[in-house]
Amino acid sequence: MAKPAIRSRVSRWAWLRQWFATPFSALMSVLVLGGLLVVVPPVLEWLLFGARWEFIADKYRLILFGLYPYDQQWRPLIACVLLIGVVLLSAARRFWKPWLLWVWVLVLAAVALLMWGGVLGMPFIENRLWGGLPLTLILATFGIALAFPLGVVLALGRRSQMPVVKALCVIYIELIRGVPLISLLFMASVMFPLFLPAGWEVDKLLRAQLAIVMFVAAYIAETVRGGLQGVPKGQYASASALGLGYWQQMRFVVLPQALSAVIGPLTGIFISLFKDTSLVVVIGLFDLTQAAKAAVADAQWQSYSLEAYVFIAAIYFIFCFGMSRYSRRLEGRLSYAH
Repeated sequence: MAKPAIRSRVSRWAWLRQWFATPFSALMSVLVLGGLLVVVPPVLEWLLFGARWEFIADKYRLILFGLYPYDQQWRPLIACVLLIGVVLLSAARRFWKPWLLWVWVLVLAAVALLMWGGVLGMPFIENRLWGGLPLTLILATFGIALAFPLGVVLALGRRSQMPVVKALCVIYIELIRGVPLISLLFMASVMFPLFLPAGWEVDKLLRAQLAIVMFVAAYIAETVRGGLQGVPKGQYASASALGLGYWQQMRFVVLPQALSAVIGPLTGIFISLFKDTSLVVVIGLFDLTQAAKAAVADAQWQSYSLEAYVFIAAIYFIFCFGMSRYSRRLEGRLSYAH
């Protein structure tokens, strides 16, 4: 009965010995531990005794919901719950069924209905008043949902045998990857309206969302292309021998293997997208970071900006860490199944 405990103690000692296995490893371990001893105590002291968390208690609704009307903030709250709920539902492999696509469609439609209103007795709210966490979640969720299939199609197009299709995909991918996201946002906000016919106008939020989708799709395409190149040629030959058409080969044989091999890099792209939504502040959208900045603008709380940024950093960390942990679990399960 004592064997598991003994094995556990041995594994802990083996883990600790790795820290001092070589002189260089021992030196780095001592430096890291010394740095932690210097940094962690004052940080904990500030978090527990020095920070003015009453600032967050007073301004959390402004930080989370931005300029959305105070008496209507239950609507973006429900929208956030729906978005987080459908993402958690999609994370469970047993729910990877065709009906899940319709759940996504219904949830996204419900989110749009809640945020805009104008029906069912809900007053209409212009999206210039949207902000905070709902805007960040909307940009990230719609960005991932639309950029992923576009990126897969671009990756397939880049490996196409049709020269025109391949050239167009290569030009798009290399052009988009060669410029920063902030430049695309500026172009979508400032230059794009100049090319529209007189009297036409495209909403600023929609323009920002399209810029994010275009940008992320190019990076997804390159990542998926790497996964496609890693699939053995024998898999293609076997699928052809079975009489499968091109799209059947991609759907049932090639893409499942390619995507399972690049889950880690794809997750990195999704995490970057979630954080990069903060760049929409440059075109006047009231995201989570801008909402925190507005909360600090109150003369009563101007000296407590650190608490605001620690608060939103914790929000970003929770979402990004959750995506990272889920990707590791999914990689492990798919590797075990393979």
